[in-house]
Amino acid sequence: MKDHEVTREQPLLDESGRIAEPGWARRQIWKYDREKIRASAFRIRERDRYVVMGDEFGAVFTLADNGYFGLQSVSLADFRDKRDHTETMLSLFPMGKMKMPPSSSQGDVIWKDKRLRMEFRPDAGRRKILCDMKEFWQGKPFYCEITLEQPESDSIVTAASRRGGKTFCYEQKINCMRAEGYLSFADRTYWFDPEKDYGTLAWERSVTPWGGRRYWSSGSGTVGGKPFGFNIGSGPGDETGVCENMIFYDGIGHKIGGVEISASENDRMRPWTFMSGDGRFEMEFEPVMELSARRYAAVPSSGQRAVFGRMKGRAVLDDGRFIELKDFMCFAQKSA
Repeated sequence: MKDHEVTREQPLLDESGRIAEPGWARRQIWKYDREKIRASAFRIRERDRYVVMGDEFGAVFTLADNGYFGLQSVSLADFRDKRDHTETMLSLFPMGKMKMPPSSSQGDVIWKDKRLRMEFRPDAGRRKILCDMKEFWQGKPFYCEITLEQPESDSIVTAASRRGGKTFCYEQKINCMRAEGYLSFADRTYWFDPEKDYGTLAWERSVTPWGGRRYWSSGSGTVGGKPFGFNIGSGPGDETGVCENMIFYDGIGHKIGGVEISASENDRMRPWTFMSGDGRFEMEFEPVMELSARRYAAVPSSGQRAVFGRMKGRAVLDDGRFIELKDFMCFAQKSA
């Protein structure tokens, strides 16, 4: 089944609470309205996650309202020294009180308590990530101030139903946002260079997360002097056949079909392979390090188990041009 591209702006849900027109788009044309969801507030999931990477370090920032628990998480990874740390905090029963915006392009996301202040602030053509956490690790604080430049360009947006329309997932992944700013921990400051470092946004509004094993891989960098990126997802199918796989080059999205991802069941640090059915994304992923994130037994999605590594292989654009990757820094993750 060929993915259906949606081009008309419309409400996400119809009067029965089902996806009005399932498919994919290049921008956020569906209008999300929490009040139209025909499900318990315990089952509504709203999450914003940013991944910002350089060649030698990276960070992950997450704010989420998952109904019966809220989640605030910060990860710092030093690829050169093979050191990383994640702090994840949970709050009980937010059920909409975090006021996650209905759009990825408007509305600030702010969390503040005695230990942490984290802010996601979108603005015209750019996004800001601000974080101030006390006692991040070994009693020492963590700070960051990052600006992501977001020019007019394609993203990948999907709206898909599951279980006969009783649940849904509405997502947007934005790649190739040039990163400028810093991360500061202990006596070390990491600086992002907008000429070569990038950020990615994973934005989600859904009723219950997808069940079963699910993969996600994304990367952004500069190839041939132009921004290049990809977003690859693989997991349990749904009756619409919608997939989120797209290659980005110089601001244009090139939609591809399903990708088979093979990774070790027990050791994420072994090489992964990515093979698309249409031959347009054939890659080998060599892990460099895995985030040693804490997981809560009662909250399967609370851990951030990203694996950072280098991709090599070939991607094919819509016009048949080949993009060759070698030692392209990116990340991948597998969740059960």
